Amino acid sequence: MPESNLNGAYYGPSIPPPSKSYHRHGRGSSCNPCSCLFGCLCNCIFQIIFTILIVLGVIALVLWLVLRPNKVKFYVTDATLTQFDLSTANNTLYYDLSLNMTIRNPNKRIGIYYDSIEARGMYKGERFASQNLEPFYQGHKNTSSLHPVLKGQSLVLLGDREKSNYNNEKNSGVYDIEMKLYMRIRLKIGWIKTHKIKPKIECDIKVPLESNGRSSANFEETRCHLDW
Repeated sequence: MPESNLNGAYYGPSIPPPSKSYHRHGRGSSCNPCSCLFGCLCNCIFQIIFTILIVLGVIALVLWLVLRPNKVKFYVTDATLTQFDLSTANNTLYYDLSLNMTIRNPNKRIGIYYDSIEARGMYKGERFASQNLEPFYQGHKNTSSLHPVLKGQSLVLLGDREKSNYNNEKNSGVYDIEMKLYMRIRLKIGWIKTHKIKPKIECDIKVPLESNGRSSANFEETRCHLDW
């Protein structure tokens, strides 16, 4: 009779050994320390720049709402031309021109320091005269006056076309002259003064020649163009 228990031995199918599991820490989420640091640094810089831009935008909007800045207006209100003779022999222009100009500052909270003003007389793209005007301060909602006087003689080189235009204007008694103002100004907002700004003002005027106290036409007030 077979024995039911052969000393605890087992003669059935073989039992496979238990499988070993290997756990690799950080698999799929590994990060190079240098690349991680660079990424964090770029992200921080981007957030700082974005925040600064937002803050500056808000400040600019608040300043605009508070100040409501308006463009300063320049006019030539009157002009007197008693001499404007071009000598074809030596290309010399003899001139005597006086101007009355106004500057209107319509702003309620912005004053303007005119630190330097240079008035230039131009004819057909050629400068024939210049004058430095006195600096001054212009307050809020104020109109100030300028009185450039250009008198003398200057070498002016004109082409054949420009000389022909000069002869036509001489016959009509009205000359197309360009007046330019080159400035250095500072804005005063409360107790704050800005850095110097260099605007340029251009005035295209038609000036009648005055002879014996009379002119062939009346001067028309002209608004100038402001270029910041």
